[in-house]
Amino acid sequence: MQYKSFLIKYAEIGTKGKNRYLFEDALIKQIRHALKTVDGEFAVTKESGRIYAEAKGEYDYEELIEALKRVFGIAWICPMVQIESKDYENLKKEVVAYMDEVYPDKNITFKVDARRADKNYPVTSEQINRDMGEVILEAFPEIRVDVHKPDVMLHVEIRNKVNIYSLMIPGAGGMPVGTNGKAMLLLSGGIDSPVAGYMIAKRGVKIDAVYFHAPPYTSERAKQKVVDLAKLVARYSGPIQLHVVNFTDIQLYIYEQCPHEELTIIMRRYMMRIAETIAENTGCIGLITGESIGQVASQTMQSLAATNEVCTMPVYRPVIGFDKQEIIDVSEKIGTYETSILPFEDCCTIFVAKHPVTKPNLNVIKKSETKLEEKIDEMVKTAIETAETVWCD
Repeated sequence: MQYKSFLIKYAEIGTKGKNRYLFEDALIKQIRHALKTVDGEFAVTKESGRIYAEAKGEYDYEELIEALKRVFGIAWICPMVQIESKDYENLKKEVVAYMDEVYPDKNITFKVDARRADKNYPVTSEQINRDMGEVILEAFPEIRVDVHKPDVMLHVEIRNKVNIYSLMIPGAGGMPVGTNGKAMLLLSGGIDSPVAGYMIAKRGVKIDAVYFHAPPYTSERAKQKVVDLAKLVARYSGPIQLHVVNFTDIQLYIYEQCPHEELTIIMRRYMMRIAETIAENTGCIGLITGESIGQVASQTMQSLAATNEVCTMPVYRPVIGFDKQEIIDVSEKIGTYETSILPFEDCCTIFVAKHPVTKPNLNVIKKSETKLEEKIDEMVKTAIETAETVWCD
């Protein structure tokens, strides 16, 4: 069947009370944006707790479903037949035609679940259940009723129009992007940070990103890898402004002035400072990282405390309690894994010490940073002012 109409169901949005319309409108905006990537013309509308997407002509069904499955806030995507007429005899015919076309193999069990939102409709939900079940059994004797665990749950909704559907395709869940503020993702070329960005965006947060580039120690291929990752995350989060910061001079200066076992922590502290400044300049109210406790030397509890100390903004670490395989599983699900494992080094791995400190003393770190006072503020200012912005969509 070539479906022309789709019922978009949400879950968590339904708990938002008097503000629910704001979340519905945000979800509609995201659906419209997602459907721009699908060939064809579509109308997206809402009606008292229901959101509909309607194709106005030919389109690619699989492409449309994949686009909708990436929209945060959607719980279920329901391809449906929507009919204008509420004539009861016509409804029976439409239900039989639906079952015949959608389920050519009739060796199935079913149950009818009717909902009468239009209380002026003269037939009750219970009567609709019985009558629709009866006409299906008469038309297809091989089909059987199972009210407990049916193969097919046939939904019939009596609203301004009549909705008939049985397929329910899982959506991305979460909250519509843009309903919970904006945050800055520290995006590297690794596996973890794209997953972190995806997970925070799923909670309705608009995200931008910052990447620390260290030419000539990191190549243009490494930079392009991060741009590609940002574009993959943007399929879920919406457009991302990626700020590419040239970090080479700062890294070399730290390398020359500070103890090498502290390099990773001190570099990380300056990354956080720079990311926070860019975040403040672009309207973000938090930072996002892909750190996981104990994964590497810079992610021990002591190291995280040392890097956190330079920030006044909250730092969100959604994969903090994940092990590596759990992070990989999500990266494979969202399509970033294959890009993340491409062999192009980022600035952190280039300048890593042979024996980095795993339990840094904050007072010692601060004392080491005093050796940078002559030049570091101007270098940070230059890095921020010369950052390149790449639009990733």
